[in-house]
Amino acid sequence: MPPLTISQVARRVGLQPSAIRYYEQIGILPKAQRVSGQRRFDGTVLYRLAVIRRASQLGFTLDEIRKLFYGFRNDAPPSKRWQVLSTQKLRELDELMEGIQAVRSLLQRQACHCLSLDECGKRLLQKQCGDRVRPLPPNRRLKS
Repeated sequence: MPPLTISQVARRVGLQPSAIRYYEQIGILPKAQRVSGQRRFDGTVLYRLAVIRRASQLGFTLDEIRKLFYGFRNDAPPSKRWQVLSTQKLRELDELMEGIQAVRSLLQRQACHCLSLDECGKRLLQKQCGDRVRPLPPNRRLKS
């Protein structure tokens, strides 16, 4: 297979060229050869990008994907790599689900009969309004 341009790679895997450049920049993709200043990729980059896309679809972060490629001994089989990362991700998801269930339960029991939000805040500080909601850990805060 002749070397591929970044546009050809992008079309084949369904990514933007900017994403491919970024993956190369952060080291998830090996540096491409340059011909007259333009990137030329070996056909095997398509396989690596397929793995990156799948890992991304499964919720792995770019750091976790980097670990998939570079965080193991060279002779570690892919099955072992996926198993280790999947176990960690499942543990993380279980923690998130526990947090979501706790907040869900609190929301279902929330009872407030205050006449103003200031009164509500005052009563919350005094633990006399509804259920006291524990804040989520900083890395688990919900986005607004």
